[in-house]
Amino acid sequence: MGQMIPASSEKNIFRIIFSVSLLVLILVIILNRKILPRPEVPPSFIYFLPKLNAIINATCTVLLLTSFYFIRRKKIYIHKRLNITTFFLSSLFLISYVVYHYFADETRFPADNPLRTLYLVILTSHIILAALVLPLILISFYRGLNMQVAKHKKIVRWAFPIWLYVTITGVIVYLMISPYYKF
Repeated sequence: MGQMIPASSEKNIFRIIFSVSLLVLILVIILNRKILPRPEVPPSFIYFLPKLNAIINATCTVLLLTSFYFIRRKKIYIHKRLNITTFFLSSLFLISYVVYHYFADETRFPADNPLRTLYLVILTSHIILAALVLPLILISFYRGLNMQVAKHKKIVRWAFPIWLYVTITGVIVYLMISPYYKF
């Protein structure tokens, strides 16, 4: 059974979770709008970041599926370690994503490409679900780490497929846009 955590503590945890989620969303919007001043010449390492992000997303996809495999076999310790690793990698992805979008100009999918509509549908769903899944992931981690199994399962029913979709579509978006990078 899960630990009994005072309601006031849980409320504070949830406030932190939603504050962090909102802060990340605002930061991504600000970066997308190019509001912050940037150096004229970006550092050279940033051009590797989209590929790194795709590698991280692909790795997270494999880790999420492997974690699912192990929890189905009641291997909680392995499941927990895999999810902590996935969470760490996703956090690294988020940092890399923010750094890249701070320094780099936006790459646009060509308007005359017949795959543009498909690309935009995948990209839009990816962005919306990435924003929505962050608080779900944070809550599921909180519940899982505190062994609140029933509550963890309820939220993971939503968080897992959305997180998996976001990691898969992150790779697809990269593969579709990468031929158009100008670096």
